[in-house]
Amino acid sequence: MLNLLKGVSNAIDRSNEAVGRLVSWVTVLLILLVFIDVLMRYLFRTSFVFVQELEWHLFAFIFLIGAGYTLLHDGHVRVDIIYQRLGVKGKAWINLLGVIFFLIPGCYLVISTSWHFVSNSFSMLEGSPDPGGIPYRFIVKGTVTVGYVLLLLQGISMGLHALLQLLGAETVDEENP
Repeated sequence: MLNLLKGVSNAIDRSNEAVGRLVSWVTVLLILLVFIDVLMRYLFRTSFVFVQELEWHLFAFIFLIGAGYTLLHDGHVRVDIIYQRLGVKGKAWINLLGVIFFLIPGCYLVISTSWHFVSNSFSMLEGSPDPGGIPYRFIVKGTVTVGYVLLLLQGISMGLHALLQLLGAETVDEENP
């Protein structure tokens, strides 16, 4: 049973690692797009609604789809006043309880409430209301649900790792957690 839990957790970790690599390339694309947009505005005194909308679509994609990857690498902001002073078992307890009582219910709430919003957008193939805007707005709306599913999965993985640590089936290097 413990090997199954390790396998599930490791599969989720590998998936979010792959997603994180994709998001890093989208970040490079966003930087290039903003650079080109700024050049167009200052050198040629022109700008396109499509480009500006694409910038915020990519920005939303990066943050929503990259949230699970960020959790995998412990990159989310937290108040470490107590957590940093705890040992491996204490941190594992906080991670496990945090996942069960906060992360899972929070993700469930966003997934369940965004589902109708996203499905409506997809059913009508919603596009930008602005002339010259992106005709595929429904895609960025879909990243809300997908991003929170990835975050939920990574939270489950985090909880499984914490449980395995508490059971003594997984060890953590104190220097590199």
